[in-house]
Amino acid sequence: MLADVKPRLARRLAVLAATAVALPAAAVAVTVTPAAAATVDTGAYYVFVNRHSGKAMDLWNWSTADGGEIRQFTRLDGNNQQFQFVDVGSGYYQLRNRHSGKVVTVPNSNDGVQITQVTASNDTKQHWALRDSANGDVRFINRHSGKALDLWEWSTADGGMISQYADLDGTNQRWQLVRLGGGTTPPPNPAPQTGLVGWATQNGGTTGGGNAGTTTVTSASALTSALNSSSAAVIRVSGTINCSGMLRVRSNKTILGNSGATIAGCGFTINGDRNVIIRNLTFRNWSDDAINVEQSATNIWIDHNTFTAGYDGAVDIKRGSDFITVSWNRVYGHDKTMLLGHSDDNASQDVGRLRVSYHHNWFDGSNQRNPRVRFGNPVHVYNNYYSNVRGYGVASTMNAGVLVEGNYFENTPDPYHLGEGSSGPGSLVARNNHFVNSGGGQTGGSVAGIPYSYTLDSASSVKSIVTGGAGAGRISV
Repeated sequence: MLADVKPRLARRLAVLAATAVALPAAAVAVTVTPAAAATVDTGAYYVFVNRHSGKAMDLWNWSTADGGEIRQFTRLDGNNQQFQFVDVGSGYYQLRNRHSGKVVTVPNSNDGVQITQVTASNDTKQHWALRDSANGDVRFINRHSGKALDLWEWSTADGGMISQYADLDGTNQRWQLVRLGGGTTPPPNPAPQTGLVGWATQNGGTTGGGNAGTTTVTSASALTSALNSSSAAVIRVSGTINCSGMLRVRSNKTILGNSGATIAGCGFTINGDRNVIIRNLTFRNWSDDAINVEQSATNIWIDHNTFTAGYDGAVDIKRGSDFITVSWNRVYGHDKTMLLGHSDDNASQDVGRLRVSYHHNWFDGSNQRNPRVRFGNPVHVYNNYYSNVRGYGVASTMNAGVLVEGNYFENTPDPYHLGEGSSGPGSLVARNNHFVNSGGGQTGGSVAGIPYSYTLDSASSVKSIVTGGAGAGRISV
């Protein structure tokens, strides 16, 4: 029978010697009523009791940190065993722990992976559907992996690991929803910042092709023609387009990638044109730059793209260009990421320009220039996630002014500094950043004020927010 299948973990389950926190009798003497299967009250707290072990899902050791483990323990009805359903739409919920305020998540799609908690975001790894089982029990099915919450190796011990596994409807995957009552309807999670924010909102704003007609392209020749047209247009890229060199993008264009759209072997150049939007594309193996913005190009929005394995810059902005937002992109498997200002000798064209906002980008092992800045002031680098950046994160040079705020630096020994190579120092102000196994950074001088409104996410939440939303394929366009 499927219910008798006992998945085995490739590695041994670590033996825990943690001691449960005892609660006063008044805290556990709560009248409870089993909830109807797959029917929940978002204004109530629940304890989830495993049908096989009789133990409750538990936030192990009362952790309040991202990555805190979800295990089982004798039912005490403490706040670390109480969860609230947060409706995220389409029949899915987040499971928010009362003690920590964080939600249950899976780190990947693998069978047997440890379930943890994390700061709430729009990541589908945090989304759970309820499926009916026998005796009024439910199964929790993860939206990202399609797998069920599982009591690993059918443990009946305190500290037994909660994992995920293919949905077999065994008793170790069945949970009784015990409604404790109390509580209020939790506030909705903040909406992901998928709209235009930052410098590209200034100077009249950035609308791209606006309401112009849509053209879908599937070949390099069709793409080249559409990009180079003098007319306003919305261009949809479908499939993988293999190309070479740099394709010129003229003014008043919105370029959107359909699902899986890829530009392979070439890049885009915006040379003196304005009002361009580029979203939801994967660029790989480009032979020059993936996106080059130059010669006083203005009002450019580069958003939700993925860049990997190219020759030179992923996004280079130079020669007097201005009013640009670079947001929600992921760069991995690449060295030189984002250059702002190409030369120490170009002050006459660049001073007073090169104003760029970089926010919610994922610098995923990208080695340097995240970004490297000359002359621009203020340049706004906020709410980005730096992961395993071994060269450096941000460099402020040649009298630039860079505000670095609310970023999450992890395994990044040199998060930001003044000067780079032969380029003299600029100014850099850092505030409200979060560091994990990273250096402290170098600051100095002052930076001009930011003229636009924006919402700053808590730096400690940026990792989960950005990894849940950055890159191509994470939005519907």
